[in-house]
Amino acid sequence: IRDYIHVMDLAHGHLAALDHKDEGDAFKVINLGTGVGYSVIDLIKAFEKAAQTRINYRIVGRRSGDVAECWSDSSLARQLLGWQATRNLDEMMRDAWNWQKNNPDGYNA
Repeated sequence: IRDYIHVMDLAHGHLAALDHKDEGDAFKVINLGTGVGYSVIDLIKAFEKAAQTRINYRIVGRRSGDVAECWSDSSLARQLLGWQATRNLDEMMRDAWNWQKNNPDGYNA
């Protein structure tokens, strides 16, 4: 289980942090995330929906050393920056698929 965040939400979070920096506050560590944990199966299902295709997969054991669950607490970002992630997993996968469809060669095009 991991916390995935849309790149645009992350960018807006960084901009909010830069705006806050101008207020003269001391350095603070602020988590930016959705606060929601998603499984790999959740990602696969959301991407299948976005790409309108079936993805073959197999379930295997966790890799040695993998943390079972990890997601952010972005309450400080809401409190100090007035920021929170707004996009859900379906939107993340839709935008990732749209980018890939429009850029099949990635950044090498």
